[in-house]
Amino acid sequence: MNRSSTPDLATDGHRRGPLIVTSDENLLDDLLRLCAAAGTEPEVVFTASPRVASWDDAPLVLVGTESSERVRGAPRRKDVLFVGRDLEDAEVWRQAVGIGADHVLMLPDAETWLVDRLADVAEGVGEPALTIGVAGGRGGAGASTLACALAVTSARAGRRTMLVDGDPLGGGLDILLGAERTRGLRWPDLADSRGRVNSGALEESLPRLEALSVLSWDRGDCLRIPPQAMRSVLGAARRRGGVVVVDLPRRVDEAVAEALAQVDVGLLVVPAELRAVAAAGRAAGAITMVLKDLRVVARGPFAAGLDDQEIARLVGLPLAGALPPEPALADPPPGGAPPGSSGRGPLARFCTAFLERALSGAGSVAA
Repeated sequence: MNRSSTPDLATDGHRRGPLIVTSDENLLDDLLRLCAAAGTEPEVVFTASPRVASWDDAPLVLVGTESSERVRGAPRRKDVLFVGRDLEDAEVWRQAVGIGADHVLMLPDAETWLVDRLADVAEGVGEPALTIGVAGGRGGAGASTLACALAVTSARAGRRTMLVDGDPLGGGLDILLGAERTRGLRWPDLADSRGRVNSGALEESLPRLEALSVLSWDRGDCLRIPPQAMRSVLGAARRRGGVVVVDLPRRVDEAVAEALAQVDVGLLVVPAELRAVAAAGRAAGAITMVLKDLRVVARGPFAAGLDDQEIARLVGLPLAGALPPEPALADPPPGGAPPGSSGRGPLARFCTAFLERALSGAGSVAA
């Protein structure tokens, strides 16, 4: 699946707004109000038929139910919304089919949904980011290092990438990346976030390590992410597209559940030890109550009778792959290069192969 998105820009470099086709003054007033709330400026066609260029190029078209005849001969396209007020009018549904509308919206009930859709247009939202959650089967399993390496590998390949530190007790991924002195917002600055967060503004406000945006923790006393903040911030990160990697704690509280609800695939790092396998089974039970696609990353060295396949079987999850012994995975050297930055070694090879499979849209990302 191609998860990249290209902003829809007008010739003057500004993002195009939606096209409104209606002759109903009251409906137009409402639609203009909703566009203003979403931060987008529409093109309005009040009495005539829309120009072909306007119809074809607009990122979103809103057609009033009284104006269906004016667009009946227009070429079929996606992202056409048929907007009215009378849900009981059976003719509305026939007219919507006649113009090829994707959705029929009735105001005021659909106002919240429509504002979100208009805000997507304002932000240039395309395919949501591939979102990968990484957790450890036990403490010290190397999950944070794998999360960093996945994000660094993705960014090194030229993808828009954001790394989100979801573990307030983990010490801070910015330290692991060597970005603890880089200016930008941390979680405590975003703890009061509610509703819709602008994805572009979020990305621009975070510390950056070359092409990688990082949302981590400061060294203060804030040790909790409110669930609403996690929902809003991670939702904004996903709308930006590309790849989002979330480093997750082993416990599942309300904020972690909000994160898991937006994760596409989860990786559970399990060292080849019987106690680690037992602990991973408990962690997997909690995580899979929210996230259904959770896979094992088995970490060596492997002993006889406890290889990667057996670890996955004992934990009861599919196998995403195995990581041979690599000292930097369990104990990254202080002040060293960020994990995965060299592009060499078992960790970097695993990250490259996993991302290629996941981003290809293949039915399985297992090794």
